[in-house]
Amino acid sequence: MQITASQQNTRQAPRKVRLVANQVRKLTLEKALEQLAVIERRSTTVVLKTIRQAIANATHNHGLAVSDLKLKNILVTEGPRYRRFQAVSRGRAHGIIKRTSNVLVVLEAPDSVGLAKPAVKQAQAAPAKKSTEASDTSGIKQSAPTTQELGKAASMHERSSKKTAAQASSKQVRSTARPKKGAK
Repeated sequence: MQITASQQNTRQAPRKVRLVANQVRKLTLEKALEQLAVIERRSTTVVLKTIRQAIANATHNHGLAVSDLKLKNILVTEGPRYRRFQAVSRGRAHGIIKRTSNVLVVLEAPDSVGLAKPAVKQAQAAPAKKSTEASDTSGIKQSAPTTQELGKAASMHERSSKKTAAQASSKQVRSTARPKKGAK
């Protein structure tokens, strides 16, 4: 069984996102999340969020345990391009192409695992049952790590990569304004 998640039109160049995707493509799911936590690139957040989304799709929609999932493929394709221009001297313009990317994560689970529907859907289908039967997890392993446990290291990376206000304000912005003619 294949579970997919995608992120469309991310405003990052696909070449830069592929650098991160290629590093974690052949790893196990747990190792990939750990590796993404320590890679210091802007595109790691895009890949990480898409992998977390695929894990959430597998656990919520199909009732699969995280330990049963394998990372089958990460595909990064080019999205639409935004064309802008930079005005230059003598009335000319230089073209600027702002590239976007699409990220597709495919997880794979064995066909024999997780064929039972999640407990939430069973509770909605048969509300007349006793509450002890409705809370039954029906095949979901309780010992499997949750996405929150797997993503702790990755969220640490997100916090460390953001600049503090003191670091951002310490940089001085160079003024390009010219004094007016005749002003002293």
